Amino acid sequence: MIDIDRIRSDTPAASRLAYLHNAGAALMPTAVVAAMKDHIDLEGEIGGYAAADRESDRLDAVYGSVARLLNAAPDEIALMENATIAWQMAFYAIPFRQGDRILTAEAEYAANYVAFLQVARRTGAIIDVVTSDASGELDVHALERMIDERVKLIAITWVPTNGGLVNPAAAIGKIARAHGIPYLLDACQAVGQMTVDVDAIGCDMLSATGRKFLRGPRGTGFLYVRREMLQRLEPPMIDHFAAPWVSRGEYRLRDDARRFETWENNYAARLGLGTAIDYALAIGLGPIEQRCRLLADRLRGGLASVRGVTIRDLGRTPGAIVSFTLDGYEADAIVSSAAAAGITIGASDPASTRIDAEIRSLPPVVRASPHYYNTEAEIDRLIGHLVGLAPR
Repeated sequence: MIDIDRIRSDTPAASRLAYLHNAGAALMPTAVVAAMKDHIDLEGEIGGYAAADRESDRLDAVYGSVARLLNAAPDEIALMENATIAWQMAFYAIPFRQGDRILTAEAEYAANYVAFLQVARRTGAIIDVVTSDASGELDVHALERMIDERVKLIAITWVPTNGGLVNPAAAIGKIARAHGIPYLLDACQAVGQMTVDVDAIGCDMLSATGRKFLRGPRGTGFLYVRREMLQRLEPPMIDHFAAPWVSRGEYRLRDDARRFETWENNYAARLGLGTAIDYALAIGLGPIEQRCRLLADRLRGGLASVRGVTIRDLGRTPGAIVSFTLDGYEADAIVSSAAAAGITIGASDPASTRIDAEIRSLPPVVRASPHYYNTEAEIDRLIGHLVGLAPR
């Protein structure tokens, strides 16, 4: 059981807002904010270097926290400035050549797809989009049929930014492992709202952010790289932390995933990230996932009864991102109207998931993303607000 009253007391803004924008940036618990403030105060008192030295054990412990979250080992974790940089460091470490194929999904995120396009332009690699099945999920049978010796990478967004779709990450992993193909999973919207086990998924690399469902600070993220994959990847950029300068003409890459890091970083934010992960682990990702789905299902059920609303989510078991449109209203107008009523939601532009948007002729969609600290009453409040906007 989740102690909602205690968790909401750790989330002061929850008393003022119906905050349903966790797929953008969730509300941080007070413990996360305190961890960051305390470290900034310490830096102000004794200086940044001395503060990092004093807190070195806690800073090192963040790697262990991420590892526990993912069922990985600490040496397989790199701490990054955000999820995009984490994803890019893995992707650009793969040496593509003319004719190499990258397999991806219809709902792939824009930041990833433009990187595919750049590499294709530079190297002559080919981007192949795997079709979706009748539910809207990536069709694993189509993926299997597309495999040949030229496939250099399978790169998939697990939970797209524009709705509740949850792609079959573990089924994709089985195919990747069976054929010995590297598998890069963008878990930005998955981590923090559901259980994530990299061993069960079978991915070689995984990127995620701290600011969304993990309830961590902005400017934080992490990269997982399977130990057996590490030795095959040289980061696209290095410094003397990632690769110590061992002699005048030689550097030596670190043996662990920190080869993807650089020497300088935001220690206060890292401590905030670690605190956020420990907070989620103390609650339990299983109960978190169960409550997120319960609230999202309640929202979808309510929206289905609102005149003029079209729910835009795909997938057999959608997660905690609920996308919809309302006849007669632009998405931004609905977001603004809700904000005036004390309800925080967001919107997703078609350019964020262009292929999926073009296939389905999607306009900008409203995006509501409940989390475990939300209440049923807040879900009903949003539904009631939309009823008031709906055409008569």
